[in-house]
Amino acid sequence: MADNKQLELAWEFVNNTNRSIFLTGKAGTGKTTFLHRLKMDCLKRLVVVAPTGVAAINAKGVTIHSFFQMPFGPILPDTDLNASKSFTRKFNKTKIDIIRSMDLLVIDEISMVRADLLDGIDRTLRRYKDRNKVFGGVQVLMIGDLQQLSPVIKDSEWHLLKPYYKNGFFFSSKAYEACDAVTIELKHIYRQDNPIFIDILNEIRNNALSEKAAEELNKRYIPDFTPAPDAGYISLTTHNNKAEATNNLELDKIDKKERVYKAKVDGKFPEYAFPNNEALVLKVGAQVMFVKNDSSPEKRYFNGKIGKVIHLDQDEVVVHCPDDEFNIVTKPEVWENINYTVDTETKAISENKIGSYTQIPLRLAWSITIHKSQGLTFEKAIIDAQGAFAHGQTYVALSRCKSLEGLVLKSKIHSSQIISDSNVITFNKNAEANEPDEAVLELSQKKFHLDLIVEVFDFYPFLYPINRVLDVFYKNRGSIEGNVETPLLAIKTSITNFLKVSTGFNAQLKTLATEEGLPEKSTVIQERFKKAIAYFKAETEAHILASMNTLNFTTDNKAIEQDLEKAADLLEELIAAKVLYFNGLTNGFSAKQLLELRAKSKFLAKQKPKKARKTVVSGTANVELFEMLRILRNDIAEKNDLIHYQVFTQKALYDMCETLPLTAAELLEINGMGKTRVAKYGADIIKVIKSYCEENDIDTTTADSITFKTEPEAPKKPKVDSKKLSLELFKSGKTITEIAKERDLVASTIFSHLTSFIETGEVKVSDLMPEAHYKDLNKIIPKKTFENLSDLKQQLDEKYTYDEIRLVVKALGKV
Repeated sequence: MADNKQLELAWEFVNNTNRSIFLTGKAGTGKTTFLHRLKMDCLKRLVVVAPTGVAAINAKGVTIHSFFQMPFGPILPDTDLNASKSFTRKFNKTKIDIIRSMDLLVIDEISMVRADLLDGIDRTLRRYKDRNKVFGGVQVLMIGDLQQLSPVIKDSEWHLLKPYYKNGFFFSSKAYEACDAVTIELKHIYRQDNPIFIDILNEIRNNALSEKAAEELNKRYIPDFTPAPDAGYISLTTHNNKAEATNNLELDKIDKKERVYKAKVDGKFPEYAFPNNEALVLKVGAQVMFVKNDSSPEKRYFNGKIGKVIHLDQDEVVVHCPDDEFNIVTKPEVWENINYTVDTETKAISENKIGSYTQIPLRLAWSITIHKSQGLTFEKAIIDAQGAFAHGQTYVALSRCKSLEGLVLKSKIHSSQIISDSNVITFNKNAEANEPDEAVLELSQKKFHLDLIVEVFDFYPFLYPINRVLDVFYKNRGSIEGNVETPLLAIKTSITNFLKVSTGFNAQLKTLATEEGLPEKSTVIQERFKKAIAYFKAETEAHILASMNTLNFTTDNKAIEQDLEKAADLLEELIAAKVLYFNGLTNGFSAKQLLELRAKSKFLAKQKPKKARKTVVSGTANVELFEMLRILRNDIAEKNDLIHYQVFTQKALYDMCETLPLTAAELLEINGMGKTRVAKYGADIIKVIKSYCEENDIDTTTADSITFKTEPEAPKKPKVDSKKLSLELFKSGKTITEIAKERDLVASTIFSHLTSFIETGEVKVSDLMPEAHYKDLNKIIPKKTFENLSDLKQQLDEKYTYDEIRLVVKALGKV
């Protein structure tokens, strides 16, 4: 009954607090059962990892190294996890989404996890979650028994780790020391029911084997014991080669025909995680052990049950177990290898099967290593602990047995063989002295609720993207046009006010919680919360959203554009998350609902299309000229190995589109266009502007003559139909470039002239652009959203020219 209370306490801590937890307990106390229950019924978004492939498959999770993409060597505090030569560490978008939306990380078999590996997990979670919180703010449930298998650390590895850690166990990590974890120990043992045997195991566990207990235990020392063929004893040994040799020797003694059962491996299922031999060799009479629980409703066998093969068939093995009145017809079972993914509709973290291993769930079982016996239960076992070489091995071996009567020792057990780590003993004593109770649970629940409420009204993260956009804008004013400063300063003012209000509200809430108890159940706190939601919702809509909708900018500097877009996108995501909270929590605070909203908020950016922030200067009607001049600038920059703004700045570009300068004198009046630039590029610029005016019938008669021409001005020619003249020259066999040169216009103007004759049939589309481009653009453009041709051009592949795009847009009736 007391242990049920501990199980429920653990359940409450996992589901209703954000405290990290070390769930421990002796062998057979139900830790694995708790994990399976958690996977079925947990309220939080969780991921299960384990240190080894076999442990991960048994826990129905994934390995730590594969999920977090960790190197296998020592991870020192200054190790750059993203620049390792030995492995590639690049998380895909799905993995990042899983980490960002995860509430709970479960680490099974934590006793085998090295301190530096846990710190590596902490660093990775901080990178994608909250860098200022241990484990990035993720709650971590660590399940295991420190008196069982310990982490494997080579001497060369410990030499590197020693300056940073007191010992190699997970509790020595910087992250564990900082996370304020509670330790909950499950004490009721389900595997054994003999109080004498349980006391002996406890003494071994605590490195305090008394003379009396050793004497009782060593009554099971039977040096020349030879089990009867059908008795069902399994031998536990320390080394793998000893176990393999015993199994092969016993199989060879059987003078029967062998049959080989080959496993079927589908998809990804690593060899190190195979639960038994890929080619399983069996004979009638072989002693075998089941390596999986029976998946059928009958539950005829369990992982670790011993039996004898009595019949072999093509795809089934008949096994008889001692004390059973029935035979077990054993057919292939399936082990699944999973990874985690995000459900496209529900956005829940879901398990995705990536591979499977199908095989008869048996292995030869005259002998097994202590290491591989972890988690198993045996009715009868022969134990040779003489070669026990690591902390906890003797305890693991003895605790596999259900009873003293089913245990046979090949060598006597002495206290010298009970290898226990003093660090573990000290840790366990401290944990036992500070075991949490209902009062600690209540305080932790209250803190969890308050932390969630603080998160709802936390606006500090807004300051970074706001300041980043303003910083980029102030440093690059000449390269950026649009409405940036006014809306951002208005948003910053609102956020500054929000920070003051939320700080006062959170302090008030903390005081109220002391008197009122759990926030979720307090009428007073709920009323205050609802009022706060209403206030922040109204203010956000009236000021922040309104200002954000007027934010727009344009720049032809790609680096600046990326900086602005990245910061503006982040700001928009933060605003969207707050709006989601405010709309979802109008009826009051609910921890469960808030967790659901928090997870949903991580996917808002993926669900809604990006807001188009690019714009042209207000009042500029000459969008096509903007694009023509931009192309000219790019061409000049490329030919002369310059940067765009070295030809002319973004501001100058907009001024030209506004004032349409057609003389050197007018061009010199443009801000940023000095004598040197006008001398170098003025003729080309004016040619483009003149061509644009010609194409759009803009009156240029008042303009002075262009000063770049040294020859006398020719007498004015009689006015002709400019478009028809271009057509005649085109029909005479001249190219668009040749016509432009002859008429002193730019090629795009001639192209535009000719497009007007497509409707009459005098010019074909294929005369003006490749047919493949025409077909492609006809498919692509209808799917795009754009404000103008310049906006569209930047969304398309560079191989399509501005003129081609304009032609297709016109044909589609988009302009």
